[in-house]
Amino acid sequence: MTRMKSIGAAFAAVLLSSVAAHAGDVRIMWYSDGGEGDVIKDLLSRFSKANPDVNVILDEVSYNVVKEQLPVQLEAGQGPDIARVTNLKAPAQHWLDLRPYLADAKYWDDNFGAQADWMRPDGSNAITGFMTQLTLTGGFANKTLFDQAGVEIPGPKATWDDWAAAAKKVADSQKVIAMAIDRSGHRVSGPNISYGANYIAADGKPAPIDQGAKDFLSRFVKWNEDGTINKDVWVSAAGSTYRSGAEDFINGGLAYLYSGSWQISGFAQKIGDNFDWVVTGSPCGPVACSGMQGGAGLVAVKYTKNPKDVAKVMDYLAGADVQKEFAERSLFIPAHKGVASGRLDFKTDNPHVKAALKAFVESAGQTAAPAMKLPGWKWSDAYYSAIVARISQVVAGEMKLDDAYARIDEDIKAKVAGN
Repeated sequence: MTRMKSIGAAFAAVLLSSVAAHAGDVRIMWYSDGGEGDVIKDLLSRFSKANPDVNVILDEVSYNVVKEQLPVQLEAGQGPDIARVTNLKAPAQHWLDLRPYLADAKYWDDNFGAQADWMRPDGSNAITGFMTQLTLTGGFANKTLFDQAGVEIPGPKATWDDWAAAAKKVADSQKVIAMAIDRSGHRVSGPNISYGANYIAADGKPAPIDQGAKDFLSRFVKWNEDGTINKDVWVSAAGSTYRSGAEDFINGGLAYLYSGSWQISGFAQKIGDNFDWVVTGSPCGPVACSGMQGGAGLVAVKYTKNPKDVAKVMDYLAGADVQKEFAERSLFIPAHKGVASGRLDFKTDNPHVKAALKAFVESAGQTAAPAMKLPGWKWSDAYYSAIVARISQVVAGEMKLDDAYARIDEDIKAKVAGN
């Protein structure tokens, strides 16, 4: 009997996803940022009705389970059959090459080829999955708070210093938090690059942290220390654990959030008409006004016992009609070339959402060249993890900033040496 299973407890999901699948089973590890979990369940239910011989099991987990527990499973030669991940390149040796099993590999090359290298080993032409959406980091301003404070929202060429000053004025007037930046090395990398950072050395290996990165990170630490930034976002978790400032924004207690386009769906559902909000693009540094492109990929895991069934599920989910519906209902920017070039009817009457999607599409053109290289670079996650772990220690008062820079370089060297 065909079934789909949704598991609330993260621990249970981890256990289940590490169990070897039986013949005909396809187990998917899935996390959600907003309402896309309900959409994927609906789409998979249709697949299951049409394909009763394939038993699709959807394990819904938190993002931190995917980030922290899935790599452990993969290193043990275990894991789900399919996983939704954001760390695409570094674990690419664990992804299954679907090319021999797909109904039409050329269709995949034509429509998903632009990001295919993000999720396959260097030098390979493997098809390992597809991006469930394209994302871009950027800012969100609570327009209602700015209006109530009588503070003008900074313009499109405003700097990070401009935004910090404006948000602090709003916070002082309205008794809210001024700014928050997601606890993520990825999230601060766009600002770092805007100040001149380049993570990639001439030989393709990680470069030592440079003056550009230091110029922004020193500002970030100062803003945490003087109360401009909500330091709880960065000190309330350990290691490289992800945390967003989105809940404070949703609750109306935050003037400015730097996060990304994946938040749009959740904001549409949870904010409703409680206040007006706008997307602001990425603030500028002296070199660029860059965000970070990326997204979540749905990848096949090579330890599956059922590659043909996995390919059947992936072929279905990659279909143009399914991709279009998923993007429209999830309020995501599609990665499918054909769908992205056509007309999209996003399923929302919320004017904030439509304006936000338009703003993110426009901001994508400002992504700096060093940022464009990072999604397909093997050592991106090592760099991100080192930054977030060590800068968090500085924000918490456990380490001096100069010592953190040295430890970031050491952490990255150790990661490279171990691979």
